[in-house]
Amino acid sequence: MTALEQAGVQEWSAPVLREVQSGAAPSQPKRPGRDLRRALIALDVAAVAIGWSVALWADTTTVQPLMLRMTALVVLVAATVAMLASQRLYLSRVCAIRSVEISGLARASVLAVVAALVLPRALPVELPTETALLGGALAFVLLNVARGGFRTWLHAGRRAGRFLRPVVIVGANDEAYDLFKLVRDHPETGFCIAAVAGPPCGGVTFPDTLPRLPIDRDLATTVYRVGANGVLIASSALHRLDLNRHVRAFLKAGLHVHLSSGLRGVDQRRVRSQPVAHESFFYIERISLASWQLVAKRTIDLVLTVVAGLPLTPLLLLGALAVKLEDRGPVFFRQRRVGRDGREFTIVKLRTMVPNAEALYHDLVETHAGRDGPLIKLADDPRRTRVGRVLERLSIDELPQLWNVLKGEMSLVGPRPAQPREIAAFDEELRGRLAVPPGITGLWQVEARDNPSFSAYRRYDLFYIENWSITLDVAILVATLQRVAARGLRLASPL
Repeated sequence: MTALEQAGVQEWSAPVLREVQSGAAPSQPKRPGRDLRRALIALDVAAVAIGWSVALWADTTTVQPLMLRMTALVVLVAATVAMLASQRLYLSRVCAIRSVEISGLARASVLAVVAALVLPRALPVELPTETALLGGALAFVLLNVARGGFRTWLHAGRRAGRFLRPVVIVGANDEAYDLFKLVRDHPETGFCIAAVAGPPCGGVTFPDTLPRLPIDRDLATTVYRVGANGVLIASSALHRLDLNRHVRAFLKAGLHVHLSSGLRGVDQRRVRSQPVAHESFFYIERISLASWQLVAKRTIDLVLTVVAGLPLTPLLLLGALAVKLEDRGPVFFRQRRVGRDGREFTIVKLRTMVPNAEALYHDLVETHAGRDGPLIKLADDPRRTRVGRVLERLSIDELPQLWNVLKGEMSLVGPRPAQPREIAAFDEELRGRLAVPPGITGLWQVEARDNPSFSAYRRYDLFYIENWSITLDVAILVATLQRVAARGLRLASPL
């Protein structure tokens, strides 16, 4: 019996089992990452080309030969894509975080405008400043739209089990189990767990269907043989000497190595590499919010609410009419929610559920199996009406909450305003969300709105209150527009 069989490795595919038994060199299965990167580059090229084409052909003040204009277009597209690459926006570990991706797109677009202003020095072409600014702005908007659609498609595929990279969790303690739950609850990360390496520790129990591997000197080879090409290491599960030895072995074998820091809820932009005596250390920057940021947040809320409120009024009226015509019930839904510092207020929404939805809530509490927290999140809530499904997918039902924003009870961006009964079930750490105003949209809504896991809701809310900034708010607002547009396109596609 082999060491792998003694460790309880089961459910091998036939090719992998033959490799293990024969001791052949490990083979690496084909990964979807390269094809996905090529598709993203092609999408970016198309978006950038459209943006710069519109800007160049909208310039009616400059007369120049078609061939010269086409040359300028090719150079501008190539320069913009190069700027995207300079921001590392083709690395999954960078563009996986939407707020980071949007910030990178903004920087790349600004650099592209600078390149466009320098272009006349390199080519005999006239390019007015207005044209350069328009091209950069259009490129930024179209890149966000294109990447938003790509992200939506990719996340849907990953939730269905496609485009996933098999990895092995190294360690079997409580930190390792947290890594397992993180991957399980967030398939959009692109990982799936192929096996766990290490003996059980501290009473932690992994699913019986998950293969268990021994942590020995051949672990790097074994990782390949279970079909994985990367590892997630729970650093607290290994002795420091073993940790160093295995990390070097993994890297030598060409594996992707992800080392858990043990930190939770700290924005990666606050983590800096700070070596001490040539050893790897991390410096964690403290949160420092100037008073002007709080004033700026409120100013952004008021300005955007007024500017967006007027054009969206006809849409709100149409939604209200549709609600009334469907079942002749009340148009608006009012409910008590808990705001900043525990102050209660009444939230107003367009009604998306049957009139007696509140009475049916208690039945759902009793019958909804598998919920892991005080919230009920159903993909197909039986209380929701046909009109309500459309209103919710397009976020039209949230528009009346702009009145709550004007009154100062809510913000455009913040944690979801919870009900009093939900707050009563929250632990002390999660009640920290009451330190900031609740929002119409937030990090949870743009990153995991379709994820029913309470742990995802908790993780994103705590991350927001720990790492709030104006930049993060702006990124969430842009991501919200992307998400609503993508939902609208999916809703209209059958038509």
